[in-house]
Amino acid sequence: MNDSPEAPQDENHLIATRRDKLAQLRAQGQANGNGYPNSFRRDCLSDHLHGAYGEMDKEALEPIETRFKLAGRLMAKRVMGKASFGQLQDSAGRIQIFFQLNSLGEDVYNIFKTADVGDVIGVSGRIFKTKTGELSIWAESLELLVKNLRPLPEKWSGLTDTEVRYRQRYVDLMVNPEVKETFAKRGKTIRFIRQFLDAIGFEEVETPMLQAIAGGAAARPFVTHHNALDRDLYLRIAPELYLKRLVVGGIERVYEINRNFRNEGLSTRHNPEFTMLEFYQAYADYVDAMDLVETLVRDCAVTVNGTAQFPYQGRDYDLAQPFARWTMREAVARFNPAFSGFDDREALADYARGLGCEVKPGFGVGKLLTEIFEKTVEAKLLDPTFITAYPTEVSPLARRSDADPDVTDRFEFFIGGREVANGFSELNDADDQATRFRAQVAAKEAGDDEAMVFDADYIRALEYGLPPTAGVGIGIDRLVMFLTDAASIRDVLLFPQMKPES
Repeated sequence: MNDSPEAPQDENHLIATRRDKLAQLRAQGQANGNGYPNSFRRDCLSDHLHGAYGEMDKEALEPIETRFKLAGRLMAKRVMGKASFGQLQDSAGRIQIFFQLNSLGEDVYNIFKTADVGDVIGVSGRIFKTKTGELSIWAESLELLVKNLRPLPEKWSGLTDTEVRYRQRYVDLMVNPEVKETFAKRGKTIRFIRQFLDAIGFEEVETPMLQAIAGGAAARPFVTHHNALDRDLYLRIAPELYLKRLVVGGIERVYEINRNFRNEGLSTRHNPEFTMLEFYQAYADYVDAMDLVETLVRDCAVTVNGTAQFPYQGRDYDLAQPFARWTMREAVARFNPAFSGFDDREALADYARGLGCEVKPGFGVGKLLTEIFEKTVEAKLLDPTFITAYPTEVSPLARRSDADPDVTDRFEFFIGGREVANGFSELNDADDQATRFRAQVAAKEAGDDEAMVFDADYIRALEYGLPPTAGVGIGIDRLVMFLTDAASIRDVLLFPQMKPES
C-alpha cells in the first residue's frame, strides 16, 4: 500500500488530538460509550486467509460467501472519497481491508475516516482480490475496539533507535515484524531443548532463586534481605550445586532452564539477568557431555532454522561438519605462535602484561594461561569449537584429569567468537572439593569478589556420594543470538536491563 506518511507534528499535539477524538466517541455513545468495548470476537487470523485463499485467482474467490471476522491494529490507511483501504495487523501478519461508503453506511464509514494509524479495530466481511491481485477483506461491518493515543513511529523511517526499541519493546514489536520472528525462534529453541532432553530420560526440576550461599560459578551476586529471617540472601548465580545434590539423591539425569543473576556490567554479550540450561548426567564424563552438546546444538539449528548451514553476522556457518576440539594450550599456541614459555610463570606473566591483561600476585600458571586465552583466542573461535583441559586453578568444581592434575576434564564451547556452553566431569571427591573451596575463600579474602565461599552442606552431600557425573551449562541467550543472526544480547531479550532514562 503506497500510503503517505503523516506530516511531522509535535507529539503532544497529536496526543491531544487523539484524546479529543476519544472524548467525542464517548460523548456520541459510540464504541460502547467508553472507547474500549470488549464484545467483538474474531474467528480467524490473517495468515489463515493468506494460506487458504492467497493462491486462488480472483474469479475463484467470487462464489465464496463465508464472512470472516478479524481484529487487529490499523497500520496504514488511505482514504479516497467513498472508498478507502487499510492494513490490519494481527498476531499472524497483515491483510488489506477495503472500506466502502455504500457497504458500511455513512456513520460507520466515518469511523474509519477518522480512525488513526495504531487504532485497534474489528472488521467483518468477505474475501476478494483487488485489480492488482492483493488478497483483501471487503468490510461489511467495522468497530473501533481501542483508541490509540500515541502516534506510531513514522512509516518510512520506522523505529530504528536501538535504545528506544529496547525500552519500548511493545512498539518495536508493532512496527518491526522481524523482531517478532526472533522471539518466535527463541520460544522454538527452548521447546526443542525440553523435548530433546525429555526424550533421552532427563527430568526437569526447579531449584531456589533465593540462596543462602551464592555458589556454582565465579561471579558477583545480587544481595537482598529477608525481613522475617533477618538475613541476607542472594539471587542465584547458578543452580549447579542444587542440581548436583539431586544427582546425589538419585535423580540421575536432571536439568533446569533457569534464570540467573550476576552483578556485572552491561554489554552486547552480557545482561545481569539471563537464561541458562544446566543438565547433569550420572555415569558420564565430559567427552559424553561434549557429544551431547554437539548433537543438541546441531539438531536445534535444524529445528529452528530448517538447516544446519546459515549465515551469522555476514559469515556462513556449517554445523553439519564435526565440531573442532582443542586443548586450551593447543589453542593458545595456535594463535600465539611466537610464545613458548607455557610452564614458566614469569614468562606467562610478562606475556600477559604485554597483552594488556591485569596480572595479580596470586595468579598461577593456570590463571595466566586462561587470561592469555581470553585475550587472544576467544574472539577468533568462529566455527563451532570445543576447548578442553582447563587449568585446575580456574575450575574449582571440575574433576582433575587423571593424566595431568594441573588441568581438569572440562570444556567450553565457542561459536561466532563467544562462549555458549561450559561443561565438565564433576568433582565428586569431597575432600578435594573442600580444599578447593578453601582456596576460593582465600582468594575472596585477598580481594577476588567473584570467588566462591565455602558451602558446608554441599560438602556434606558429596560425602554421601555423588556418582561419576558430567554437567553442562548452555547460555540460551547466546545460543539464540547465533540462531537469529543477532549482534547483541539485547536483541534476544524482550526487556533487557537498561540505564535509567534521562
